[in-house]
Amino acid sequence: RAAEHFLFMFHHMQRKADMAQKHLRRRAVEEITGLSRSTIYDMMSKGLFPRPVKLTGKAVGWPESAVSDWLNSRVSTT
Repeated sequence: RAAEHFLFMFHHMQRKADMAQKHLRRRAVEEITGLSRSTIYDMMSKGLFPRPVKLTGKAVGWPESAVSDWLNSRVSTT
């Protein structure tokens, strides 16, 4: 029972941390990465770029940390 409570609280805190971090809108992602809109979505469909999260009914954003991690992985592989 205590383990279930711990897991529930852990996931709850993780979700709060995800929501607290900065999210980048598509134009900012394009500017930061130098990728076009179509390239971003093409890479996402191939699993090569992070997916955005839903912010509102219509708006999505990429967690800044996910874009930063992706950029860092590109630097280390080139």
